[in-house]
Amino acid sequence: MSLWVVVPAYDEEASIGGTLAALAAQHDIGFRLVVVDNASTDGTARIVREFARSAPFPVELVHEAEPGAGTAADTGFRHAVRGGARLLLRTDADCLPARNWTAVARAEFGRGAEVLCGRSVPRRDERPTFAEARLLPALVRLSALYGRWRPAHRDPRYLAPYVLCHGHNLGITAELYVRCGGAPRERLEDGSEDVTLLNRAREHSARVVRAEHLVVQSSLRRLRSWGARRTLLWYWDRRYRPADTKEVHVR
Repeated sequence: MSLWVVVPAYDEEASIGGTLAALAAQHDIGFRLVVVDNASTDGTARIVREFARSAPFPVELVHEAEPGAGTAADTGFRHAVRGGARLLLRTDADCLPARNWTAVARAEFGRGAEVLCGRSVPRRDERPTFAEARLLPALVRLSALYGRWRPAHRDPRYLAPYVLCHGHNLGITAELYVRCGGAPRERLEDGSEDVTLLNRAREHSARVVRAEHLVVQSSLRRLRSWGARRTLLWYWDRRYRPADTKEVHVR
């Protein structure tokens, strides 16, 4: 299969079932799923193996002992590339992709996109407040606009403009992933692996698309645990980091 979906997972026993169900409900199920168990200590791997028995697409479970969302994503992407993938999609194990997610991605790739940066909305089943559903996304978009004009993101070496990118909703061609160096293999608290991957890709391709109709519902867990200020500072170059590194992995 040309399209592979990669899902990094660390201790997501409580959430990954919903993500797997959302993937099974896709209109386009012509893909292969790779779940990367990032040294989980709970039943994450067991749930994936049980799902694989009746899944409507092939499911592979791989393991990555080194912690980090970028590290786990890189392991999954490179596993997919070795398996023959040409198109790569990623979401996270606490997210719910819209039912047309894979179909929209395939269509955008078919139109020539080499990088897809989709839209993130709060999970409806977590009953977001008005502030969570409207105000925080607006602040995130404003921060992305600032990011577009940051000197570090406007270097002449970049072939495409900076766009808002979420690690839990992005796609990239396998060829470009390998050529640009892929996602950074670093701890979650050390940097935004999605932004690094985007910038690496922008050095090699002008075909970067901000796809508003490529939608994933993301969890509000971090926001509700840390509050709006700390959450925004976290996403702003990790200007906030919890004193206890265990808190980085909000579950």
